[in-house]
Amino acid sequence: MAAYETTRTAPFGAISIFRVTQFVSNSLIAFSNWNDARVTRKSLAKLSDRELDDIGLCRGDIEMIGR
Repeated sequence: MAAYETTRTAPFGAISIFRVTQFVSNSLIAFSNWNDARVTRKSLAKLSDRELDDIGLCRGDIEMIGR
């Protein structure tokens, strides 16, 4: 029975391209998460104290929820 070596090195630059692609993807995800938190904080800040009380929050909770 013959055994063949099937491991090959990655083509020149393939790993670099993968890392750049991964960096861009992670950056876009981080930006999306930041924007979602910003929109949430902005929406909650527009509510009156009574409306916040109705959903069980106070003004001090807005920053914590946005994170």
